[in-house]
Amino acid sequence: MSIQIIPKIQQGRGAFNGGEIVENKPIGFPQDHSSIRPYSNLFYWAHARAVTDSTIGLHPHQGFEICSFVLKGEIRHYDTKLQEWRSLKAGDVQIIRSGNGISHSEWMGKDAEMFQIWFDPDLTQTLGKSASYDDYHAADFPVTTEEGVTVKTMVGEGSPFRMDTPDVEVMRLEVGSGPHSFEADPSRIYSAYILDGELSFNGETAKQSDFVILRDLSAIELRTMTGATVFLIASPANLPYRTYAELRKEGALG
Repeated sequence: MSIQIIPKIQQGRGAFNGGEIVENKPIGFPQDHSSIRPYSNLFYWAHARAVTDSTIGLHPHQGFEICSFVLKGEIRHYDTKLQEWRSLKAGDVQIIRSGNGISHSEWMGKDAEMFQIWFDPDLTQTLGKSASYDDYHAADFPVTTEEGVTVKTMVGEGSPFRMDTPDVEVMRLEVGSGPHSFEADPSRIYSAYILDGELSFNGETAKQSDFVILRDLSAIELRTMTGATVFLIASPANLPYRTYAELRKEGALG
């Protein structure tokens, strides 16, 4: 069993437009000085907040699947495939399957917050595909409540969300006070970001903005006195394909 808690101070940092958009990065690029490097099919994870209305200019992507989960406020998206701006509100999600190449731009309204998470699919396959894009709205995702825990499934069973990266589940949990327990799969890694409140994972306490990595667990026990909101991703401990880092090391990406 392994539980690793990475507080906000140990996460990477970033900013756009002179600090108009600020980020903490549980999983960042080397220059971000994140204490965590990519693992499983999670390549990058940033929590972005707009201090004022601000636009991130047009920039390119290839191969990766770029997912934006809107936490608060409004963001807008433009890319070279759609050639139009589209708006997303709190609870909405977008995916860019960047394939053989696409460029996009993002606008964030003041006080908007989002996670931008890059998933590492099999690049030997996705780099040969045309780029594609989908929006999903908050009402599209199934919600269940059981024993004081409300789960919104954004990627996984019952969700319309489609991605090429295999074996991924993404959930938002509203955890009521008291103890809660659910089965876990030891062959999967569970990555959690505490959006609000404080709670313990199998006895290890995490607070708001902490990032938690759980490995080799057959059960996850949650306990909170005041309630908490948790963003949770389950992904494979071992992938059936070579990651970006492995392909780069082999020189397979040119």
